[in-house]
Amino acid sequence: MSTLRLILGGSLVVWLAACSNVPYAQRVSERQAAYAAAAGTPQRSFRFFNLYSWEPLGGAQLAVYTRPNEAYLLDLDGGCPNLEYANSIGLTSSINEVSVRFDRVLTGPGYFPCTITQIRPIDVTQLKAQEKAQRKIEAKPRPPEHAAQG
Repeated sequence: MSTLRLILGGSLVVWLAACSNVPYAQRVSERQAAYAAAAGTPQRSFRFFNLYSWEPLGGAQLAVYTRPNEAYLLDLDGGCPNLEYANSIGLTSSINEVSVRFDRVLTGPGYFPCTITQIRPIDVTQLKAQEKAQRKIEAKPRPPEHAAQG
């Protein structure tokens, strides 16, 4: 009975993924463009006390939030295996500072650490404004003949 449930559950997940309006690669590409537009000039390092949140942007980029309104776009050397599928990540640091070409992103046991090749601060306010503009819809009232059919 549990095998049947597993098969049905797996089928449901595949079916729901297939029903998505926007393909995964297109969504990742749009997110990469939004983060790149909000990213500032490259810097050598950033202070890191706690990892508040993170978002993989394909296998070679990662957005990390150290606070709700403080984020950095990290470029990774040669891609990072398991980054898009990892449940959690880690960052190496020296005295609470993450540095370019020295520190790495950890995606789990059995995977090689990914070297950080570039760090750019993200203007989180600008990023949120872009996201809000993308969510805006143009609402139009229904024509009278459709409203009565309900």
